Amino acid sequence: MIVCKFGGSSCANAVQIRKVCDIVLADADRKIVVVSAPGKRNPEDTKVTDLLITLGNAMVSGYDGNREREAVIGRFATISSDLGLDGQMVEWLREDLDHRLASGCDNRNRFMDLIKSAGEDYCARLFHAYLTHLDVKATYVSPATAGMVVTSEFGNAQILPDSYDKLSTLDRIPGILVFPGFFGVTREGEVATFSRGGSDITGSILAAALQASVYENWTDVD
Repeated sequence: MIVCKFGGSSCANAVQIRKVCDIVLADADRKIVVVSAPGKRNPEDTKVTDLLITLGNAMVSGYDGNREREAVIGRFATISSDLGLDGQMVEWLREDLDHRLASGCDNRNRFMDLIKSAGEDYCARLFHAYLTHLDVKATYVSPATAGMVVTSEFGNAQILPDSYDKLSTLDRIPGILVFPGFFGVTREGEVATFSRGGSDITGSILAAALQASVYENWTDVD
């Protein structure tokens, strides 16, 4: 079995996501796909994670964040449309983001992790939706249901050792599994992110837990 992780540059737009899909489907051993949040489409562009950080900071500072919110939703709406998906996914993303924003920012670090993690989560859901659109058997797997339990060090979470036993059972699920990188959940069920670049951490944890023969870390960055 192969666990493969694709960075933000590889998920930046629909063209890149189609390329990722071709790579995954080219080898039947590629069972687990870990995706990052969409990265820059060009040198002047902004990564989705940075858009989300700007949005979170606006909310913490007492602004409504509407402009920043629309920038985030717009990026995913464009990707979804260009992949030929219907508008239901975008509506779900909009509602989910609003739910996250309404969760309260009394604990700034916890709030920021909940907002930042949306980039990977939404990208994984879009990638899963695209595979399903192509009639490929695939499952979106959330860190919460998979059992990726981490410490409550928001922004620098560490995997808890007992997570590995639960994660090792993922290979029982048929088809391709799409897993969002960058975050896990605490024992209390709260989202906590790894350090920046944490999708690499997610991929390596899954490869270790599943005793994968190969862990592939794909990138379009030189």
